[in-house]
Amino acid sequence: MLRLTDIKLPLNHDEQAIELAILSKLNITQNELVSFDMFKRGYDARNNKNIQLIYTLDVEVTNQDALLAQFEKDQHVRLTPDMDYKFVTQAPKDLEERPVVVGLGPCGLLAALTLAQMGFKPIILERGKVVRERTKDTFGFWRKKNDLNPESNVQFGEGGAGTFSDGKLYSQIKDPKHYGRKVLKEFVKAGAPEEIMYVSKPHIGTYKLINMMEAMRKTIIELGGEFRFSTRVEKLDFEGQDDADKDTRKIKGLFLSGNQYLSCKHVILAIGHSARDTFEALYKQGVYIEAKPFSVGFRIEHRQTMIDSCRFGDNVGHPILGTADYKLVHHCKNGRSVYSFCMCPGGTVVAAASEPNRVVTNGMSQYTRHESNANSAIVVGITPEKDYPDHPLAGIELQRNLESLAFKVGGENYHAPAQYIGDFLANQSSATTAEGEIKPSYTPGITLTDLSKVVPDFVTEAIREAIPAFDKKIKGFARADGLLTGVETRTSSPICIKRDKSFQSVNVQGLYPAGEGAGYAGGIWSAGIDGIRIAEAVALDIVKD
Repeated sequence: MLRLTDIKLPLNHDEQAIELAILSKLNITQNELVSFDMFKRGYDARNNKNIQLIYTLDVEVTNQDALLAQFEKDQHVRLTPDMDYKFVTQAPKDLEERPVVVGLGPCGLLAALTLAQMGFKPIILERGKVVRERTKDTFGFWRKKNDLNPESNVQFGEGGAGTFSDGKLYSQIKDPKHYGRKVLKEFVKAGAPEEIMYVSKPHIGTYKLINMMEAMRKTIIELGGEFRFSTRVEKLDFEGQDDADKDTRKIKGLFLSGNQYLSCKHVILAIGHSARDTFEALYKQGVYIEAKPFSVGFRIEHRQTMIDSCRFGDNVGHPILGTADYKLVHHCKNGRSVYSFCMCPGGTVVAAASEPNRVVTNGMSQYTRHESNANSAIVVGITPEKDYPDHPLAGIELQRNLESLAFKVGGENYHAPAQYIGDFLANQSSATTAEGEIKPSYTPGITLTDLSKVVPDFVTEAIREAIPAFDKKIKGFARADGLLTGVETRTSSPICIKRDKSFQSVNVQGLYPAGEGAGYAGGIWSAGIDGIRIAEAVALDIVKD
């Protein structure tokens, strides 16, 4: 088949337009066109009065070789690549060792599934609870029915942090082996909407993700996998741990909570970006860790109807366009960059703390994206060289300090400190400001205050400069009754557990740092891709032995 890219048609084109566009592009007759399938559909809404749909199509024709020769210099006409996933190996019938996967976010989930499909019967350890129990704990905390559970919350439990998010399934990473296609196919098998296979910015939403996690767990169990929930890794056990040269150490087991011990030689460490206690334990044992950049800031809320109108104009409500999102960046005079992150159309700002007496914000949307407000993180990039240079774990300490300050300023009851945009830009507290049109979505609740109290001065300065700049791109972005809620600190992992070309820790053989927590992914899709990649490396190493 031929793959045609960048086929542009008007938003409201008729049913025959795609076929006619193929015939025109290839300069062929209808008799020469056998069939076609839509591989991808996106849109260009930069001019909301003339929104264009952009298609990638797989086309079967009668004269494929001749057309490939004819369009040899046209980058938009190529042979359709083979994107079917192919397993790199299969487990031996006399399998003696079962690999261990630590963490059940998207990275650990896809790693476990891929290993199970190859016959390796992985053991999966998750410090949190199964997804439905975890959901009850999380919603209970939001609704003030129960206290924060440090082991069962937005960050910890089956599905990882991505479960309580917009369920976005796109990234800017390169994926030459098409692992991302396998991620999407596995999600569809587990109950995700078919459209995630072809829309340009697919998403799932929290409630659908819950059902999917259960379906994928069932599949892994049927293939011989074993799950152990409420089980935390407390310490690694090494061969050669007393040697002077720690670079020769090899994994031989794990010390687990409840005085348990698990013998193992291959451990996929997919613990997520908030497993701070595990990061500290690994560092104390000499696992090589570096500090890495991340970002801090606030969540910003506007009326979703305003975002829709600015992005889509008179096309608001069109079923193909759905609910509008945005992506913004501004380079500030102080040398900092401010950008939008994890934009959640028609969603809510959620309490994402995983440690007592700290406040963290995140964003979440359901599949329908039907809530009144749009929200996204507006964050400032920070680096270890400039902002936390003293220690590999100094970024964690910075996160904790900001989250503790937010807890204190919010009223020490898990309410989040918040401020109206107009007051923030005018450098005045919102404590006495009357409520505006935008109603806060954060639960357990907010405390109107001065957000400059909870972040470093350079963050306040940068965001104050960026919001008016963003208003030039989305009219109304700086409107006075828009709401900022703090603090956003979990944009990505503050550390990187370095790995070598074999995907193992640079100084612990058999330990495979993976996913977002280890510094190798950013979001559901890229974390799932990394999980597949690591599963392959583990499988090949086991077979080699």
